[in-house]
Amino acid sequence: MASIGRPRALISALLGVALLVTVSGVRDAALAADPPFIDWTSLLPSLSDAFDPNSANDCVAGRPHCVDATIKEMVRRFDGLGQSCDHNSMFALTYLRTTQTYEWARDQAGYFKDTPWVNHEDAVFAKYYFAAHDAWAAGSRSQVPKAWLIAFDDATNHKLTGSGDLLLGINAHVNRDLPFTLAAIGIVTPDGRSRKPDHDKVDQFLNMVVEPLLYEAAARLDPTVNSIVTPYGVGYTGLFQTIQAWREDAWRNAELLVDAPTAAARAKVAQTIESNAAKEATTLAAANSYVPPVTTTDARDAYCAVFNAVAPPMPYAFGTPKAY
Repeated sequence: MASIGRPRALISALLGVALLVTVSGVRDAALAADPPFIDWTSLLPSLSDAFDPNSANDCVAGRPHCVDATIKEMVRRFDGLGQSCDHNSMFALTYLRTTQTYEWARDQAGYFKDTPWVNHEDAVFAKYYFAAHDAWAAGSRSQVPKAWLIAFDDATNHKLTGSGDLLLGINAHVNRDLPFTLAAIGIVTPDGRSRKPDHDKVDQFLNMVVEPLLYEAAARLDPTVNSIVTPYGVGYTGLFQTIQAWREDAWRNAELLVDAPTAAARAKVAQTIESNAAKEATTLAAANSYVPPVTTTDARDAYCAVFNAVAPPMPYAFGTPKAY
């Protein structure tokens, strides 16, 4: 896998400076301040999944403002989870950093063939995660996909290592949410060309962000997570290969959803997607669970209480990402 071109020592040093200098001051200021007003929800009522570049809704039309609003909403959600060292913060931080890196990639000239479509995908994809977490938090368990239910429950019950929380979140979002997102927004252009090239371009910026985000998560939330063990290997290389394979499967499943000749056939495909994502969650959980009293969450939680704070601007850069 290609390197992002910076020594690990530099990443670790940069994270150390960002985290150790003002952790307590940042946390105290954040707790004292009123929550920022985020207008993301105003976009939700008319945020249809189908892409329409002429829509008055910024997210449906894929305008840049929608990505800004989505990132601000992710920051708000992570801050609430991160301040309490909620184990759901592991995926929330990862998703935030990934979306900030997407924004950087999007702004590179010629990176995507149809940037508004990818902007729209970014919003719809995030909506699936927000909706699942909000339904779970509200106790509406029947409205939560099984893969997400396992991930949220296990995180809240402190059942899994940081690696487990991360893998279950990514599994639910990629193996479960992504096929439905792609099928809903449309995987071909109006003239019939496949949008797969833009889908595959996402893998390039994921390859850039996986290593530093693991180091950040290890510096703030769980020091063991940067040695993550995945179905495709150990560490950031294994995590990227896992995500890439899952994203390829998600595209193929989206094709099956779109190509299903009847509603019954589509429902069968949908059920297979749900079942497979839930089975993957169960398998990953079994491999990444604490085994009390030999291993417990105590050390992780004590570490997080000292080193975590509200999300600062990205402590690593691929250009000059905006500060949120």
